[in-house]
Amino acid sequence: MDKVNTRLLIVAAALGTLLTGCSGTSNLPQATTRPSLTTDVNDYKYLIGPGDSLTIFVWRNPEISGSFIVRPDGKVTTALVEDLDVSGRTPTMLAREIEEKLATYINNPRVTVSVNGFSGPLSEQVRVIGEATNPRAINYTEHMTLLDLMIAVGGLTEFADGNDAKLIRVVDGRQTTFKIAIEDLISDGDISKNVDMLPGDIVIIPEAWF
Repeated sequence: MDKVNTRLLIVAAALGTLLTGCSGTSNLPQATTRPSLTTDVNDYKYLIGPGDSLTIFVWRNPEISGSFIVRPDGKVTTALVEDLDVSGRTPTMLAREIEEKLATYINNPRVTVSVNGFSGPLSEQVRVIGEATNPRAINYTEHMTLLDLMIAVGGLTEFADGNDAKLIRVVDGRQTTFKIAIEDLISDGDISKNVDMLPGDIVIIPEAWF
């Protein structure tokens, strides 16, 4: 066998080994579960997230006060503190953290943080997927109910099995599934089927089997 044919056989064997190795499949790990700080509908805590517009006011220090947009990595850069991690904190929590960091440079700093544009972390949004007229993610608002959510997504499609819908919620750090009766709520007006929503809830509406 000449050298050319030998090389071709080696290349073919290598390609075969590579393709065999690529043909196998592996399971990706489940998405990270991120519990919300809000676990009681009567105690909603807004969390700062990427895209939010913040005003950070440092008392008697206007030169380091200002407006900042939270970057996609959940951080902002201020005059004295670079890459300050702000995502997932309430405005009050963030103000206290900034005070601790500024104490290195300023005597007894007093900080106020306000949010001017609201996006919040993706993990705090309420998501509707499946047979809704306009399935999408919606920013949670205080005292949101299932009825409010369904109005926001335009109700059910004609193919939906609303009474076999599921609500997935993080409870004690673990995802828990609850059955909800959206058809009874919307079509029959059974208000007893209305339930409170919480940040991070996911509603899945299956297609009906006709």
